[in-house]
Amino acid sequence: MNKCSKLVALALGASALFASVFTSCGSTKVASKDKEILVVSFGTSYNSSRDLTIGGIENAIAKAYPDYTVARAFTADTIIKILKERENLVIDNVDEALARAANNGVKTLVVQPTHLMDGFEYTDLQKTLSKYESKFSKVVLSKPLLTTDEDFSRVADAITAKTKKFDDGKTAIVFMGHGTEAASNGVYSKMQGVLSSKGFANYYIGTVEATPSVEDLRKELHKKATYSKVVLLPLMVVAGDHATNDMAGDEDDSWKSIFKKAGYDVECVLEGLGQDETIQQIYVDHAKSAIDSL
Repeated sequence: MNKCSKLVALALGASALFASVFTSCGSTKVASKDKEILVVSFGTSYNSSRDLTIGGIENAIAKAYPDYTVARAFTADTIIKILKERENLVIDNVDEALARAANNGVKTLVVQPTHLMDGFEYTDLQKTLSKYESKFSKVVLSKPLLTTDEDFSRVADAITAKTKKFDDGKTAIVFMGHGTEAASNGVYSKMQGVLSSKGFANYYIGTVEATPSVEDLRKELHKKATYSKVVLLPLMVVAGDHATNDMAGDEDDSWKSIFKKAGYDVECVLEGLGQDETIQQIYVDHAKSAIDSL
């Protein structure tokens, strides 16, 4: 069993811990109070990562705000459909979650996205929420993970803390982001700048669907003849399809294969940002700022 497979197996063993807590979030769960925090995620069909990451964030928020009901919604209809057909697991989309909250008598609604940035997904969430604002006495949309300079600094500290054992001068620590055509794609170059300013010279940020690309990173690493190894991790809330296939897959065009072909020893770490307690706390703090603004 390779290193990536071992990490997946370990994650599967931990998934049951979270499955019992949020199995009904955002679907048939009836709010018992008139205050709700709706946690909105893109979603994933990878059960173990979903429980550890999205579930971890939801648990942290529920623990911090026990006087609020915490509910779940996904924005990816394809994932919602897969989970319904594969496991009969029903998860609301955003429209369904907002209609349910209104019908259940929720008066105060906080919408906390788990999105990484203020991109297309976040804009769509704003538009959908605007259709329902009149149905609640108080409603607020909270901020995504990377919003303020402090957020960038805290995320940089979190990802370097969990990977410091690899930072030996001979290893390039490469994070894969999703990437977007929106202007918010600049968060990746900003994060690279924050890492550099903190003295983390062996850390690199790339994207699957935008820039910097994996080829950009390969060229950048080639400039440093000291590297013999590359460690790959997702700069994504969940370690789902992109992490499993585009990053750690065995196909010729995966990041793992590309860096192996370039002559590096490659190790994959299939851990989404959402399972890190420091990252979870940032979402908790964003929820607090939203609540305080009501």
